[in-house]
Amino acid sequence: MITLGIETSCDETALCLLETREINGITEYKILGNIIHSQINLHREFGGVFPMLAKREHIKNLPILYKEVLNSAKITENEINKIAVTKGPGLEPALWTGILFAKEIGEKLKIPVIPINHMEGHIVGSLISNSEIHIDYKKLPNIEYPCLAILISGGHTEIVKISEIGKYKILGATVDDAVGEAFDKVARMLGLPYPGGPEISKLAEMARNNNIPNQITLPRPMLHSNNLNFSFSGLKTSVLYTLKKLGEINEEQKQDIAREFENSVTEVLISKTKKAIESEGPTTLIIGGGVIANKYIRKAFEKLALEYSLKIYLPVSGLSGDNALMIAMVGALKTNTHSEEIKADGNLSLNI
Repeated sequence: MITLGIETSCDETALCLLETREINGITEYKILGNIIHSQINLHREFGGVFPMLAKREHIKNLPILYKEVLNSAKITENEINKIAVTKGPGLEPALWTGILFAKEIGEKLKIPVIPINHMEGHIVGSLISNSEIHIDYKKLPNIEYPCLAILISGGHTEIVKISEIGKYKILGATVDDAVGEAFDKVARMLGLPYPGGPEISKLAEMARNNNIPNQITLPRPMLHSNNLNFSFSGLKTSVLYTLKKLGEINEEQKQDIAREFENSVTEVLISKTKKAIESEGPTTLIIGGGVIANKYIRKAFEKLALEYSLKIYLPVSGLSGDNALMIAMVGALKTNTHSEEIKADGNLSLNI
């Protein structure tokens, strides 16, 4: 079975062709073609993603990338068996471009078009062992349940209980800014370019490597709350007040703030995950979303899994951010044989 994955939830136009088969209950896969076109350079001047610009670029790039991914896979479009396209959550103008393009191809080829939840994509994407084209089949791991997924991205911070792939319950979520959003906003305050997460991470690492004295203290929001929800808006505001108090800051102070901000975010994420582990008793931990590309946060989760003797799955390089491979894989796992009416849903929930 060959699945075409299409992802346009934000500022990446991504397409993937994925071949899958089932052997003794295990899914095996080959990546035939996988393309991600980033719009970061276009949106950088706005300090964030400008939805209508993203929409325009998706419309322009989708047909071009579709031809490229077919050429890369060395197949014709008539060999595609079904299409998986991101329905939400995300920017609705951007989502619609992928949906309409998928419908157009689906009608032309008379194959089903399956709507995919972007966050389910991040869960399944963390199970994929590589993002490069390969000619041999690889096995998708059969994970042990119960399982917890921690989804940390520009738009989401969620703790999700998984009873099986396709069955999810959100145990905790952000009540305001998502963690990735907070990184970007703090980076902007520090005069750093978009996207801000990698820039803050660089400064924080410099502070640790150079043993810069820790002169800044920031709060750990909702650290001791009796639930699994998150809040990062107050942390962002605390950085703003700190900067106003300090006035003009030097490079060492900037690095100190970046390190303390990263420390605060990490401590909150790990503390909430610990509470979830102790209340739910999982055997497996899945971490997904663009923020897990942060090395400091990644190491903290690896240490946590070791502490509780949990199997942990983290996305490999190329799969922490938005991509069509994860969307294609979710689509391949679904048994839908008929197209559904698909509408973009910018606030689509993962509770299923």
